[in-house]
Amino acid sequence: MANKRDYYEVLGIERSASDEDIKKAFRKMAMKHHPDRNHEDGAAEKFKEINEAYEVLSNPEKRAAYDRFGFSAGSDAFGQGGFENFDFGGLGSIFETFFGGATQSAKRGPRRGPDMSYDIRITLEEAATGVEKEITTERLEYCSECSGTGAKAGTSLVKCTNCNGTGQVYQVQKSVFGRFTSVTPCPKCRGEGTIIGEPCAKCRGTGKEYVKRTVQVKIPAGVADGNQIRLNGYGGVGDKGASAGDVYINVSIASHADFKRDGDDVIYELEINFAQAALGTEVNVPGLSTSHKLKIPSGSQNGKYFVLKGKGIPHLNRFGSGDEMVHLNVVTPEKLSRKQKQLFEELEKSFAEDKK
Repeated sequence: MANKRDYYEVLGIERSASDEDIKKAFRKMAMKHHPDRNHEDGAAEKFKEINEAYEVLSNPEKRAAYDRFGFSAGSDAFGQGGFENFDFGGLGSIFETFFGGATQSAKRGPRRGPDMSYDIRITLEEAATGVEKEITTERLEYCSECSGTGAKAGTSLVKCTNCNGTGQVYQVQKSVFGRFTSVTPCPKCRGEGTIIGEPCAKCRGTGKEYVKRTVQVKIPAGVADGNQIRLNGYGGVGDKGASAGDVYINVSIASHADFKRDGDDVIYELEINFAQAALGTEVNVPGLSTSHKLKIPSGSQNGKYFVLKGKGIPHLNRFGSGDEMVHLNVVTPEKLSRKQKQLFEELEKSFAEDKK
């Protein structure tokens, strides 16, 4: 116990870390120190230490006990087995233990595979029409050499001699309250009933390996920046009998040279000159998929908005689309030719005469 490091220190997190912080730290550390990736001496022990820390801190009850009692909440205070075998059954099971009843920690079920995340960046046009992207992930799969058993090819798992293959160990203890029996998962085989005789050389007995896979991702029309798409079952494999994890696709949308997005509407800045604003005109306005004709009436003022209904971004998972908002920007010329200057001077005199 003296050699054990603080679990928060093992994962490199603060004691106030959230569940999500714990999960992210574990993924980062596990990827770094997994024996298949890290061949340095001590990598396997480091990986085992990381797994042990995550198993405690990811369980709210175990974490609460650890925060309160430290490592004494394990083997020192509650018998052999530590956190792996500690029974958090509540006061009822404690009383049963002291007064002669037999307590039994529930055998941990097969653990679900780890989730993964992947970032995808798309254009505004792709967000408007929907797009299919190809991504390459590196995920945990069952070892191709041993089919996930962890045992060397041609060998098989061996019955655990510590529990005689039952996966459980019994302890009879005496206290001032009487004699009681506790039943806990076997610490040697971790409740499996079998152990690896000769470990697989490829996966080093873990039963899993990292494999690169190509996946097609369908991104629906109407997706927004920051949206997340889940691919069920495309994450790492879990224990035998458990489901695989998921892949979470984080979508970001690149900025556009012509359009700004506002919800499902898009805004386009249209520049026209004084003459066009005063006399009116018809212009071609670009859209996300095709251009549109827009009639600018005479006397249009700077800052006016014109609405092209339904020409924006489709609504996600429902019918209809946003609009294209055309914002009128009447541009004042910075330089004038001699003729243009004369015309403006004549126009100014005409306005002055109208006021008389």
